[in-house]
Amino acid sequence: MPLHMVDKLMGDVLVVDARGRLTLGRETEALRTRIKELVESGHKRIVLDLSGVDYIDSAGLGVLVAGAASIRKAAGELKLANLTERVRGLMQITRLSTLFEVHDNLEKARLSFGPPLI
Repeated sequence: MPLHMVDKLMGDVLVVDARGRLTLGRETEALRTRIKELVESGHKRIVLDLSGVDYIDSAGLGVLVAGAASIRKAAGELKLANLTERVRGLMQITRLSTLFEVHDNLEKARLSFGPPLI
């Protein structure tokens, strides 16, 4: 199943709602490109909603790590929300849960950024 992404703006936080599988190939390239576009357009507060992602392979994990690094380099922050049990387990096994701030829902993720940027 290809990866589909829809952007939603919640105040000054951009939510990328991802659905499908995040695997080597078109899916990882699509996410890499989307993150690059967001950074280039000046988005600093980004939440990746993974509620619709049921599988991530090592290439997908690599894109998440690289995306977080590129957003941080641009003085922004990437947070994850709504991880499925399978993805949550993968993040814990790989210890990537220490790299990402993970939230149970979008509202908690949005509020975690603090007051809106002016």
